[in-house]
Amino acid sequence: MKSVQTEIVEGSKGAHQSSAMNKRIAIFDFILRIIAFLNTIGSAIIMGTTNETLPFFTQFIRFRAEYNDLPTLTFFVVANAVVSGYLIVSLGFSFFHIVKSKAQNSRILLIFLDAGMLGLLTSGASAAAAIVYLAHKGNNRTNWFAICQQFNSFCERISGSLIGSFIAVVLFILLILLSAITLSRRP
Repeated sequence: MKSVQTEIVEGSKGAHQSSAMNKRIAIFDFILRIIAFLNTIGSAIIMGTTNETLPFFTQFIRFRAEYNDLPTLTFFVVANAVVSGYLIVSLGFSFFHIVKSKAQNSRILLIFLDAGMLGLLTSGASAAAAIVYLAHKGNNRTNWFAICQQFNSFCERISGSLIGSFIAVVLFILLILLSAITLSRRP
């Protein structure tokens, strides 16, 4: 009789420890989502407000560089804005997981949605990275000249925006792994 009671007590301790660990993971998930939101919305705002004007010979002739001159950078802004909106909505699910640490269906849904947003964010950031590389280095074979010597502020801002977006990509990978770990720990 004593062995059955000790097994029940040990089993309840293990379930309690698993539940406490799931709650800690859910809190960490919530924090990571906030950080990822700040990175994606910051990247979208920085890229969306980037422009620089340079005078050419006179005050009346000017060269202007704006993010929306290149459709790839526009896609980057839209992708980051969509992912930011998703992250705000997913904070509700993440908070739900803090309250109910044993929820599984919503975690599975978040894994799929996080993977979709990871794909969107990665495609936008990667496409923009190619354009930023051309802006910095140019391509002599196609007569695309590096514009960063002239538009230094423009290039610094779009490069900084990319860094924020790629940090969010890494955070999304961590979020997916955290959800998978939590699902694998279920009793």
